[in-house]
Amino acid sequence: MKGIAIKTLSIQGAAAQRASGPTFPGRLIPIAIALPLGLLYAYFGPLWHESRFFWLAGAALVGVLSYLAARMFAELAALRRLEQGIHNAREGLLEPTPAEPYAWTWVGRLIPEYNTTISTLSLMFQTVEECQGRFLNERNRINTILQSLPGALLSLADDLRVTIANRQADALFGVEAGRLIGANLFELLNLNERDRELLRDAFLYKHAIRNQEIALDVGGRNRFFSLNLAFYNDEENDMGGVLILQDITEYRQLMESVATREKLVAMGQLAAGVAHELNTPLGNILGYAQLLDRGAAEHPKLAGYARIIADETQRCSRVVQDLLDYARKDKCSGETCDLNQLAQELIETFINCRLKRYRIEVALELCPQRLVVEGGCGQLDIVLTNLLINAIDALDKTPSPRIVVRTWKEDAYAAIGIADNGPGVPADIRNRLFDPFFSTKEVGQGSGLGLSISQAIVAKRGGFIAYDADYGQGARFVIKLPAVDLERATPTAS
Repeated sequence: MKGIAIKTLSIQGAAAQRASGPTFPGRLIPIAIALPLGLLYAYFGPLWHESRFFWLAGAALVGVLSYLAARMFAELAALRRLEQGIHNAREGLLEPTPAEPYAWTWVGRLIPEYNTTISTLSLMFQTVEECQGRFLNERNRINTILQSLPGALLSLADDLRVTIANRQADALFGVEAGRLIGANLFELLNLNERDRELLRDAFLYKHAIRNQEIALDVGGRNRFFSLNLAFYNDEENDMGGVLILQDITEYRQLMESVATREKLVAMGQLAAGVAHELNTPLGNILGYAQLLDRGAAEHPKLAGYARIIADETQRCSRVVQDLLDYARKDKCSGETCDLNQLAQELIETFINCRLKRYRIEVALELCPQRLVVEGGCGQLDIVLTNLLINAIDALDKTPSPRIVVRTWKEDAYAAIGIADNGPGVPADIRNRLFDPFFSTKEVGQGSGLGLSISQAIVAKRGGFIAYDADYGQGARFVIKLPAVDLERATPTAS
């Protein structure tokens, strides 16, 4: 603005020099017209009038009238030129109007002032255009930032009405762009009572919220979000707020998986000690039970008791063996496993055994490309067997039981999913599925170590097992393992 002021002063100075007085040739125009007319009248006047005073007065009058007429025509010409300049300015053409040869007239003296005004306006408009351009660029930049935020952003007025929403917010609530404007926040968010009270108190007392975890029902699914809320004063001194929702469902599942792994590490350390302590007495109990069975041939009842002791001892031994498998550290063998081939062979084994007996339909949806993962197939066979057994047990009272085994490639992972159309897993116990010794089966039908051991096996390979909470047709477990790049390595199936 300082530069503009300097330019304006220089223009005004030049205009003042031009307006200091009309140029000398311009002043002679009326005189050049009036003087010949006065001389002609003075020469021919005595022929018409005998009084010399009369013709001298007439000559002066003719000269004055001629001068005034010429001055009037010059003023009108300058006025037309100024009018044309004003018309051009009204049309947006801010150009100076030439003052010559009418700079000596009264109207002509206004032309430099008009030119100064036009120049100043031109500079002002140029400044306004530059400011407008900077404003539009800044607005576009801020809008780009808002639209590229990873979370849903809602700007709220003091009455809790939405004034701004980015496209992540539109996608979250499943509406078209602009449809969220004017919506009430509490009508928009399907909150439970605790989260509703939290938001209500925050807006009532204008308290900011930082990384508050809330649960929302989105599209019929329960998902978790991190909520951030801040307040600001707008132009009308009303308090507005900015609310950001970021989906942390997968992050929460990851944290639960980390907690589960920590439990598994502690369980592995416990298992190593328990196994060594229990193996020896269990072996003694089993040996003496077998001796008792052989020596009680004449006492069938005692022999039956001895067999029960032996069976229960063997069951305890299997639990201890599971603990040993759970705690054992694998060595790198360089082997690989084809998930498609493993799934196909495992399903064929189950079809010929339990699936055929229980009349369970099995569907194989295998990925057309090879899915190769590191490590042998032996332990992965145990993992898939545990999941299939759980699916079969869940279909005990289900009409038209069905199991779907599907493989696919997802980014850098090879994935395999086992789904059944049973009753599914209740939401209140899903976070305990991978806890050691936790089981939904009846007492004596399961040790509660199947999923825990499976999780440990997969975790050692850099993958994870997760219960798919979005699957609504029963229960579905998904295993993801780092896939081998077949273009850089030549796998050997085992």
